[in-house]
Amino acid sequence: MLSLVKYLLLLVLPVSYLLRRRFPSLSFKFSDSEPVTAPAEEDPKKPLKSIMQAPRDDLAPPKDDPFTTEELKQYDGSDPLKPVYVAIKGTVFDVSSKKDVYGPGRSYSVFSGKDGSRGLGMSSLKAEDAVADYSTLDAKDMKVLDDWHAFFSKRYNIVGKVTDGPVIEAK
Repeated sequence: MLSLVKYLLLLVLPVSYLLRRRFPSLSFKFSDSEPVTAPAEEDPKKPLKSIMQAPRDDLAPPKDDPFTTEELKQYDGSDPLKPVYVAIKGTVFDVSSKKDVYGPGRSYSVFSGKDGSRGLGMSSLKAEDAVADYSTLDAKDMKVLDDWHAFFSKRYNIVGKVTDGPVIEAK
């Protein structure tokens, strides 16, 4: 009987390992968190799973309500009765649905209630980098900033424009 168990283990363990590698969704979940992005080398033709939220098709039409930099500060998440806004390149996005990310003390709260374009382009979470003036970004960081703007545009409602931010000329 013991030898039968050994043979079954020798057979089942490698098969379960291969199945788990080929079909990661069959893995047991030990928490409510989403799986981390699968390594790129598994199957280059198959789209990767991502921990980031998918684009939405239920966004409201963009608004162009004016916000001054001072007015935008009211929407940093410190008042639970107000929405949380993040501005990128002067466009104000309502990120209230992700207070767990943009709320006070959370990982991206440095961008809440302000235009932190420079910090986003630099991939920096430092408060001193989270400023609206992104004119000093090089081409690589500018691409990152443009990618962030596109990402937000597909996932969050646009609620307005910052009226007194820096005017950046296209290079």
